[in-house]
Amino acid sequence: MSLRIIFMGTPDFAVPTLTEIVGHGHEVAAVYSQPPRPAGRGMAPRLSPVHARAEQLGLKVLTPENFKAEETRAEFAAFDADVAVVVAYGLLLPEDVLEAPDMGCLNLHGSLLPRWRGAAPLNRAIMAGDSRSGVMVMKMEKGLDTGPVAMAEEVAITADMTAGDLHDRLSAVGADLMIRALAALSRGGLVFTPQAEDGVTYARKIEKAEARIDWSPPSAEVSAHIRGLSPFPGAWFEADLGKGVERVKVLRTFALDGNGAPGTLLTTEGDVACGEGAIRLVSVQRAGGKPMAFADFLRGTKLMPGESRLAMEAEG
Repeated sequence: MSLRIIFMGTPDFAVPTLTEIVGHGHEVAAVYSQPPRPAGRGMAPRLSPVHARAEQLGLKVLTPENFKAEETRAEFAAFDADVAVVVAYGLLLPEDVLEAPDMGCLNLHGSLLPRWRGAAPLNRAIMAGDSRSGVMVMKMEKGLDTGPVAMAEEVAITADMTAGDLHDRLSAVGADLMIRALAALSRGGLVFTPQAEDGVTYARKIEKAEARIDWSPPSAEVSAHIRGLSPFPGAWFEADLGKGVERVKVLRTFALDGNGAPGTLLTTEGDVACGEGAIRLVSVQRAGGKPMAFADFLRGTKLMPGESRLAMEAEG
């Protein structure tokens, strides 16, 4: 049985779910996404990924700044949807909006709740060294990711997985999970269970200051921190590459054995000493440049293994 759905989402993470909903024959009454934002060199307004995909599918798109206005909430209710599906929308929904669809609002959340409620669950899971993550379909309520959960799918976090890798994996897994949840909902068979009261953690927004690499913790922690920030915003160090101090992002890395003062480049393969052990810099990116293998990056610098130290603090 097909459902009449309002879809609410903004970034790339939400696009596969929207695509699958349409592909499975559900009626999408409207798509809500955050308004176009200035982007690129010309700072021209750019549609969100969900907005762009919705237009490709010929769907009606609405982009309110918020739901404070009564007419905005009334317009939402007037679509007379069976259910709203919310995936990384990025705006708070007032209680009357949450209750407007006959079957409420379902949220696809990128963590194993109640762990990592909040804004950056994928990043925080990797940065904390978690061995697993996942997606959950939950019924939305007033609290922050506090609603009861209906379905879940786990994904292992491997030793070299970045936040970008986990994003892509959970985006695909989550789309399939939501389709199965909607099928159960249409049959009246979607059962919700309250979240556990123990084990609640909050995935606070990533702050710019967190992106600077500190080499003094053990290598596993340093690697997890870097991978959790890759590809965005990107963890970085500073070093004199031959033309003064430059900032370099680290995009891929893994922990390994090694000894030396924290931040010391140990080998031409990109091994850097940490407080305990070392990490290997697999892929890096200079400011304004493209991602490249560390060996290619090293050829254009004056960095010398055993001598060069990758700064933890800004210099100059």
